[in-house]
Amino acid sequence: MMEEFIVQDFLGKVATIYCGGIATFKGKVKECENGFVQLEIIQGRYTSIAIDKIITITA
Repeated sequence: MMEEFIVQDFLGKVATIYCGGIATFKGKVKECENGFVQLEIIQGRYTSIAIDKIITITA
């Protein structure tokens, strides 16, 4: 359900993902599947975040 929401509303957009504490990530949403969302944080550099760790996501 969360994967569908992220794909529908955030795929291809720059998003900020907050996971608690100081864990905040910002980048372009490239993929969302298998329980992970992948952000391109800098051109050619990526990070993957477990969907179940996401507290908020904004674009």
